[in-house]
Amino acid sequence: MAQIENALNQIRSEVFNMWTLAESQMKKAKTALFNFDQDVAREVKAIEKRVNTTELKIDRDCEHLLALHAPVAVDLRFILVILKINTSLERVGDTADSIAKYILHQTESSPTALLEQSGLADMFQQALSLLNSAREAFGLENTRLARTIFHQDEILNEMNARALPFAVKYIRDNTTETESVLNAVSIIRRLERIGDHTKNIAEETIFYVEARVLKHKIPES
Repeated sequence: MAQIENALNQIRSEVFNMWTLAESQMKKAKTALFNFDQDVAREVKAIEKRVNTTELKIDRDCEHLLALHAPVAVDLRFILVILKINTSLERVGDTADSIAKYILHQTESSPTALLEQSGLADMFQQALSLLNSAREAFGLENTRLARTIFHQDEILNEMNARALPFAVKYIRDNTTETESVLNAVSIIRRLERIGDHTKNIAEETIFYVEARVLKHKIPES
């Protein structure tokens, strides 16, 4: 029994390291965007390989544990949840990588007015807050906190919904900044996906702690 507990603790530690890495990538992407720091954007691109390598290692370790120890009940739920959380965190890393690509393709910084009016700063802050809440909820096995993520995700969705009307108006008033506006909207769309990933993590946390599946519920007639 001690052997499987050690293996589970090791995987848990690896996932939290992955979490730290994904959050760091998002913070660097934010810095690169608002400071138009292409060196930081390149750093995000370089570290993306480490994110992918870490994801693969966690998957292999989970598969190894399943094959050798055949965990059941809560231990089995833990491994199944880790596999899904690992995928969600890798996709967070992909988001940071995509943002870095936009910055590297730009020849000059985004207009300050665009960055301020688009709400990008607030979206980054909300996305990072969601990642932190998801980490805390899973770490503390706190399903009440996990459920607050669903509402927090709605805030990101509302910000995303305002992106297209904002872009249309901004381009109409600033016809020479079309490319920058389209890049900003694309980044907004990707930040909205952070909410989806953290919502998935919240659902998995609830499944792990309560053995309750929230996905694909059939609505009552």
